[in-house]
Amino acid sequence: MLSSILSKKQCAACKFCCSFRRQSLWETPLFPPEVAEKLSKPNEYGVVGEFRDGQVILGGYKTADPEEEVPCTFLDPHKGCILNPEDKPFDCSIWPLRIMNKDGELVIALTPTCPSIGATPRPELIELVKNGLGEKILEYAKAHPYIIKEYREGFPIIL
Repeated sequence: MLSSILSKKQCAACKFCCSFRRQSLWETPLFPPEVAEKLSKPNEYGVVGEFRDGQVILGGYKTADPEEEVPCTFLDPHKGCILNPEDKPFDCSIWPLRIMNKDGELVIALTPTCPSIGATPRPELIELVKNGLGEKILEYAKAHPYIIKEYREGFPIIL
């Protein structure tokens, strides 16, 4: 969805959005129930995930360090995400954008930690959101409200 702004090459080299510190577990993407069910059993990817309420359970923390990062279960260190588009969480498809609830209103915000985009929305990102992508995100969120996250300070609102 964001290929005009972020290249697959940039994302594959970085993988920041696919690893999580303990304090960022709230950002772990949510899977639709039918996809979580499929991926929690042997499947075509050869990786079985563990889920709770549609959220993949990340294991593998080896220390008590809050800065330690653990990759998503479905991240191959050489190829990137192994999931086909139909199984990939919507959150992953719109990263670094987030659909959030701010005081009862749906907003589209920028995750300020994406190394490739930065903390300030660039004009081309704002234009992309305002010229159709934002509406697609809002429509999806209304049909799948479980993906809506509570707004957090520091996330610049685009729409």
